Amino acid sequence: MSIAATTMPVDDAPTAEQVRDSMADAMRDAANSAAQHATAMKDAIADSGPVRMLSRLTYSTAYALSFGIVYTAVFVTQLLPRDNPVMHGFRDGADAAMDSVNGA
Repeated sequence: MSIAATTMPVDDAPTAEQVRDSMADAMRDAANSAAQHATAMKDAIADSGPVRMLSRLTYSTAYALSFGIVYTAVFVTQLLPRDNPVMHGFRDGADAAMDSVNGA
């Protein structure tokens, strides 16, 4: 592997002021680019705000409702004695529901 070396004559070397100006331009361009990107991201997030809020509200409501129903059902079934007509009815109803879902 060979690397070509280039040399710059001393007369063509950039001055300290040119280097400083070049660095300042690069920093300014980077700052402008970052600001434009931040503005674009802020606009994209703002545009999705109402949809995201509605989606999150729907999810949270469904989660709370299903958790409340399932937790209550499990709690009630744990309170009842195992060998009684109510528990046999729950068990038979659950079996019938599973058979209906499975197509049996």
